[in-house]
Amino acid sequence: MPRRGLEPLAILLVALCWGLNWPAVRTALNEIPPWTLRAIGMGSGALFLFALARLTGKRCRLARGEWLPVLGSGFLSITAFNLLLSFAQLAAPTSRAVIVTFTMPIWTIIFARPVLGERLDRRRWTGLAAGSLGLTCLGWPLVQSGSFGYGLVLALLAGMSWALGTVVIKRFPVAAPPITMTLWQLVAGALVAAAGAALFEPQLLRAGLDPAGWHASTWVGLGYHIVFSQALAFLLWYWLLARMPAGTVALALLLVPAIGVVSSVLLLAERPTLADMLGLVLMTTAAAAVMLPARQPAPRQPRAGAAG
Repeated sequence: MPRRGLEPLAILLVALCWGLNWPAVRTALNEIPPWTLRAIGMGSGALFLFALARLTGKRCRLARGEWLPVLGSGFLSITAFNLLLSFAQLAAPTSRAVIVTFTMPIWTIIFARPVLGERLDRRRWTGLAAGSLGLTCLGWPLVQSGSFGYGLVLALLAGMSWALGTVVIKRFPVAAPPITMTLWQLVAGALVAAAGAALFEPQLLRAGLDPAGWHASTWVGLGYHIVFSQALAFLLWYWLLARMPAGTVALALLLVPAIGVVSSVLLLAERPTLADMLGLVLMTTAAAAVMLPARQPAPRQPRAGAAG
């Protein structure tokens, strides 16, 4: 594990792991169908977290009353999120899908109002306004040109699904450690993806996977997805959460869309438009307004000579 004092480097590494995962997954999807890819990825992530939980002494079982909220929120924020994004990346440019997906913080504050009763303060209104402008800047030119296809709709639904899952687990909190929750959410997601592969990709079951026939780029994309996005990023993420405020750790999430867009340009030869880049800036601003903790006012110092 990293030594203390290396937290800023760990935040950057998490952002890089998850940001570069976008072109990695898109590359793997060239030869691995989406249901099968997600079954492999989430299954590998579950095995890694199980081993990590055992090594760190965390409990691996959920209590009886924890199963429903954990699996319910996990279906939205992990299973549906990952599957929707796989199909979104097949139907839309990855750089654009990144931007649309990271409306997640905006949908979170929208869903939190009726479900959690959270009021919209000035910071949340600022985030909502910036996010709405960002989505408009990104989507309106595409609507006018008739190119706002179902791939971006899937990316939008993925962001909404993640946000709703986050709100659900806040509404029904559990005492299980985050690593245990994520472990079982990934197990459930892998089982759903495996069932989807059996139903919708039966040709693979009949012929069997042929990894020997995959191109090197597919191996690199899949290997990166498992080792860095699932294993290393989760390891660093939980290490950071144990040592830093959640709002500070959230800086990693703010960097992910920018890294995802830049890496898609460099590795996938995509060319975002000016509207895409403006949308990215506004979406990042919106996420920062919502996710970063508000600065607490300094306590007022008593005047000299005042009564104690």
